[in-house]
Amino acid sequence: MVRHIASNSLTLFVVALFLLGALIKTLQTKYTSPNSSQQAICFEVASGSSISTVAKKLEAQGVVSSKTLFHLGIDYSGRKRDLKAGSYLIAAGASMSQIADQLTTSGRNTCGTEVIFRVGVSRNTILVRELDPATNRYVEVSRSNLTDDAVSENYLNALKDDDVRIRIAVSEGTTSWNITNALEGFKALDGPIVDIPTEGTLAPDSYEIKFGDLRADVLRRMEKAQDKRLKLVWESRSDKTPVDNIHDLLVLASIIEKETGIPSERRQVASVFANRLKLGMRLQTDPSVIYGITLGKRVLGRGLRKSELRRDTPWNTYVNKGLPPSAIASPGLASLKAAVNPATTKYIFFVADGSGGHAFSNTLKEHNRNVAAWRKIEKTE
Repeated sequence: MVRHIASNSLTLFVVALFLLGALIKTLQTKYTSPNSSQQAICFEVASGSSISTVAKKLEAQGVVSSKTLFHLGIDYSGRKRDLKAGSYLIAAGASMSQIADQLTTSGRNTCGTEVIFRVGVSRNTILVRELDPATNRYVEVSRSNLTDDAVSENYLNALKDDDVRIRIAVSEGTTSWNITNALEGFKALDGPIVDIPTEGTLAPDSYEIKFGDLRADVLRRMEKAQDKRLKLVWESRSDKTPVDNIHDLLVLASIIEKETGIPSERRQVASVFANRLKLGMRLQTDPSVIYGITLGKRVLGRGLRKSELRRDTPWNTYVNKGLPPSAIASPGLASLKAAVNPATTKYIFFVADGSGGHAFSNTLKEHNRNVAAWRKIEKTE
């Protein structure tokens, strides 16, 4: 009798274990399987939210089929305290496991409002965008100059959103003065800028920031990024480069940056300057002369006068041989690479060709023909 009862109990225990295992397997499958949602959504986790609140909200929006299972899954994985506030783009069909990963990892906003402050050579623009979850594309809400009162109000309203994503996008060819002046006018940042960084030492790139970040800290990030690029590029230099130190690399790259905006031309432009330096010829580059006039604090907005081409400033490469004493703008990575690895050519001249690019030549006679052709194009425009 006792053996019979014990046998039955053991059988029941085994069956119970089997059923429990099957249940766990079923729940695991449900937790990791795609959900039935047909459209992506932008889901916001407010600061201080609990797992219970988030799970309930996810179920209400039809993203998870069971708030209880979602809660249990996060508890079981030990990530209950890892919930990050932010706005998240949850893809159509995302599993509970994938959603849990999103909400407990970086906390970086992947949808919602985005404010982009574009620092350009001639103008600074504030762009406010909203992500459309259905298309996974940003829709432009507003765009205008930093000084436009209407847009200032628009982006100030956007900045009130705790989950707004803020980026500063610095264009190649901007100057240190232009960048610092722009940052001083960007209300998402805080704190003063004591000194303008050395010309060329701020890396053109996109920088994600948080509201209230210090302007001085943002500038230091840009300086560190450019310093890292310079060291990496210098290590990859070829024997064709005309420069023999990192300072001169920065100077030459800045001139290349200002001479052409066409990626395919950068190494050709670099070859012209490399050939001229090796031959002892003056560089005769207009952007450098312009820097001697403006010191990077404004756009000249007109052609150079003959008197300006004769004016002896440290940056006048028509008057002085060799490289100017400093960079004339912030060069991008492509221009830095071109400076240390110029194309192999015999070019010593180039002039605009009317297509947005340049005509290159080996001799003065050929160059004069190209200049004449450009003059004709200028007259017809």
